[in-house]
Amino acid sequence: MKTTAQTMPRTASAAADFAELVKARLSLLALSTAMAGFALGTDGPWSYLLLAATLAGTALSAGGAAALNQWWERGPDALMRRTRGRPLPAGRMTAPDALLVGLAFSVCGVAVLALFANVLSASLAAATIVFYILVYTPLKRVTSLNTIIGAVPGALPPLIGWAAARGSVNAEALTLFAVLFLWQMPHFLAIAWLYRDDYARGGFKMLPEDDADGTVTGRQSVVYSLALLAVSLLPSVFFGYSAVYFYGALCLGAGFSLLAVRFACSGGSAGAAKALFLGSIAYLPLLLGLMVLAR
Repeated sequence: MKTTAQTMPRTASAAADFAELVKARLSLLALSTAMAGFALGTDGPWSYLLLAATLAGTALSAGGAAALNQWWERGPDALMRRTRGRPLPAGRMTAPDALLVGLAFSVCGVAVLALFANVLSASLAAATIVFYILVYTPLKRVTSLNTIIGAVPGALPPLIGWAAARGSVNAEALTLFAVLFLWQMPHFLAIAWLYRDDYARGGFKMLPEDDADGTVTGRQSVVYSLALLAVSLLPSVFFGYSAVYFYGALCLGAGFSLLAVRFACSGGSAGAAKALFLGSIAYLPLLLGLMVLAR
C-alpha cells in the first residue's frame, strides 16, 4: 500500500512536468501582456468577470500552443542540452498525452473567449495558435527568418486582451502589437546567441546565420531596440498619453538600447548577451505598467 510520503513526490513531479509542458512561465508572459491590452482597451469601469474570462481564455490558449509545440519538437528537443530534460524527450510523458493536453487547452481557450468575451478575441487566439504551430514551428528548421515570423503570434496576446475589452482593434492597439513585436527581436536574438550551439544540435536555424563573433547579432539587436524606442513613444505623440509616460518610455528605451549597443561592441560576449536578455525581461513589464498607469 502506497503511503502519503510516497505519493506526494510523484504528484509534485507530475505537476512540475505539466507546468513545463504548458510552459507556465512563458504563458504567464502572454497573460500579463493580455491583461495590459485589456486595461488599455477598457473604456470606463472594468468588468472583472470579463477580465477573468479573458485571462482564462488566454492562459488556456497559450498553454495549449506551448504543449503542441513541445509535442511537435520532441525529436529535436532530445538533441539539445537545454531541452532534453523536458517531459517528452525525457520519457516522463507520452506524445499522445501531450497532444491531447495541447488540443484540449487550445480548444477550451478559444471557446472561453468566444462564449464569455467576443468572437474577435477568440479569433485572434485561434490565429495565434494556428500561426505558432503550423507556420512558426515547422519553419524553425527551414529558415532563420523564423525568429521574425514567430514574433507575430508572440505579439498577439495584448490584442486579444484589447479586443476582449473593446470588441474592436484600432491604431492604438496596433501600436501595442508593434511594441511587443519589436521587443521580442533583441530578446530572442540574445537567447539565440547564448544557445547557438545547442540550437545547431537540434537543427534549428536561428538569426543571424554565419555570425562567428556576434557582430551581426549585436547590430540587429541595436536596430530593433532603437525601433522599439521610437515606437514606444507613439502613444504620447498620437494617443494622448501623458508626459510621464513619454519620458519614462524614453528612459527605458534608452537603457535597453544601451544594453544592445554594449552587446554589439562586446565581440560576442556571453555576459553582454545575458545582460541584454535580462534587460529585456525587466523592460517589458516596466513599459506596460507605465502605459497602464500613466495613460
